Amino acid sequence: MRVRITPPSILFWSAVLMAGIATGQSGDSSSGRFDKSVYAELAKAPAKAAARHNPLESDPEAVAGGAKLFERHCAECHGAGADGGKKGPSLRVVEVQQSSPGTLFWVLSNGVVRKGMPVWSRLPEPQRWQLISYIKSLGASDKPANK
Repeated sequence: MRVRITPPSILFWSAVLMAGIATGQSGDSSSGRFDKSVYAELAKAPAKAAARHNPLESDPEAVAGGAKLFERHCAECHGAGADGGKKGPSLRVVEVQQSSPGTLFWVLSNGVVRKGMPVWSRLPEPQRWQLISYIKSLGASDKPANK
């Protein structure tokens, strides 16, 4: 059996291939690339939660404690340097770094279950604030949120 390939069928299959590649790359977690929409959860924090201040903000030991907690609980998904990993996006992007500590605390406490981030409300509150201290200490990366 001989298959005849016509110009319209070549165009069709080329479009299908390109669409598949584009879809695969828009949320390509294997290379740490994530669409900016993954940061939309930050905007969902209620105003009261977003206004909360980190009670450990001036505690120099909070960053070190948060780094240990990050390594234990977060690095597997967000990468060792929080630049994004196999499952989780970068926490060094401007969207995260410019968010209030209360917003980050709210997201950490409630998770983003439909995107794979667990709820961390069982982690004692002081440890969650240590994580926020560590994340904020990282500063923004020069890499854009969606490469």
